[in-house]
Amino acid sequence: MQELIKLDLLDLAFAVGLMGAAIGLSAWERMGLELNLAFATGRTFLQLAILGYVLEFIFALDNAWAVLAILAVMLTISAIVARNRITQKIPQMLPLVWGSIFISTTTVLIYTVLLIIQPDRWFEPQYVIPLAGIVLGNAMNAAALAGERLVSTINASQLEIETHLSLGATPQVAIAQYRKDAVRTGLIPTLNQMIVIGMVTLPGIITGQLLSGINAREAASYQILIMFMIAFANLLTTLLVTRGICRQFFNSTAQLVK
Repeated sequence: MQELIKLDLLDLAFAVGLMGAAIGLSAWERMGLELNLAFATGRTFLQLAILGYVLEFIFALDNAWAVLAILAVMLTISAIVARNRITQKIPQMLPLVWGSIFISTTTVLIYTVLLIIQPDRWFEPQYVIPLAGIVLGNAMNAAALAGERLVSTINASQLEIETHLSLGATPQVAIAQYRKDAVRTGLIPTLNQMIVIGMVTLPGIITGQLLSGINAREAASYQILIMFMIAFANLLTTLLVTRGICRQFFNSTAQLVK
């Protein structure tokens, strides 16, 4: 098998040329996306370049506290992004989202690292950081989708909810269907990807492993593991986030807070 072909600065410059062409195409068609594309290009290049140096330092440091520190930063950023994507600013939303993503990610990582991968050390950066990053990114999106769907549905259905409450329903019963719909919304991207994976799409993880020279069957095995990790973490995250949001909409006397 051919050795990994490394990309130098000139190769990355040519890669940036793709985005330059995209910006030119947007200008030609008068789409008005030039600034957005340029901003996204700059952020992508800068953030990934910095990430490369940071991870190289963390891997060389080979210390459990350093690994936990980078995971804490990644978790906090993902929680902030998810919170910001929910339009209504609910009190305690950031701690709620942070805690939900933390619980789901920690649970799936402990299960995967200790039971399935079983590295020599539990904090092995080669495994823990990439797996955590994948799970955190997907849990972030699931939390944002489910949270936004639930908040908007409750706000649009206040009369119906109050009717259920006046007939003796508990808050949990009154919004049970809305919560189910929100959880389903949060899982739609994951389920869609799982249905067509390997037939229509070739995920970035397996593509990266193939480019790095890993055996195709081994790459497929890791992708299977990753997809199942994502599915579980996303479900648990959406369940926790929607439960927490539901509690924020009712007071101690089971009245809907508008």
